[in-house]
Amino acid sequence: MKNLEKHHHNTFEELKQVDENGNEFWYARALAKLLEYADFRNFTKVIEKAKEACVNSNNKTEEHIVEVNEELIHGQGAKNIYPSFKLSRYACYLVVQNADPSKPVVASGQTYFAIQTRRQELQDDEVFAQLKEDEKRFFLRNELKEHNKQLVETAQKAGVETTLDFAIFQNHGYRGLYGGLDAKGIHAKKGLKKSHKILDYMGSTELAANLFRATQAEEKLKRDSIKSKEIANKTHLKVGKKVRQTIKELGGTMPEDLSTPQRSVLKIEKEQKKLESKDDD
Repeated sequence: MKNLEKHHHNTFEELKQVDENGNEFWYARALAKLLEYADFRNFTKVIEKAKEACVNSNNKTEEHIVEVNEELIHGQGAKNIYPSFKLSRYACYLVVQNADPSKPVVASGQTYFAIQTRRQELQDDEVFAQLKEDEKRFFLRNELKEHNKQLVETAQKAGVETTLDFAIFQNHGYRGLYGGLDAKGIHAKKGLKKSHKILDYMGSTELAANLFRATQAEEKLKRDSIKSKEIANKTHLKVGKKVRQTIKELGGTMPEDLSTPQRSVLKIEKEQKKLESKDDD
């Protein structure tokens, strides 16, 4: 069985194509043949399921499943063009997850694409780790900005209605994460001016901790169907404390003790825009 899996893995790898931009993809008809689908019409049903799964996982279908024409070589070298699809590695993963599980080659494909997809994720993580600190800060600040918008919407549904309500709600999260310090206390600890925004003066590690706090608070408010601002505040405090506890258990530096960058993310953004405008000239 292991030899069979190894053979299939090799074949999946051999079917892989690379476009002019260096992106890997697989042709659907070639993949269908390998997965033992004699009739491509039956395989298109699997692709439709993969599209649904792609949408449900908040991915853009057009980035992973693209309609193309595929050239097939028949007996005696005859070539014909047929409608087909270009499938990304992730799309192939979704396809084999929705293919006929009774076929041994499908089980092998599920293993192969699961491993390859995870490898790509790790490579992406390595690329992120190699980014300069300012680039990490810029990326994480924008991520946190978007998640804070979602947190506001979720908190409103939980009873946190006014601007003052949300400020109090946000302070509960800060107090949990920063060992009792609220926004004003963090400002003082960092030596920031009143006009300075806390998030603009956080390093990547501190921003990542706050991003985790925000996403987990949002999820818990939804999961527990909270409809009271008092309970929402307590929940945010609890989530903040839990993130702090995790940092402590991992031997990390507490957020309030992390160094404060001299340059704000806002200044980094302005400098980035200047460089981009020069490149366009």
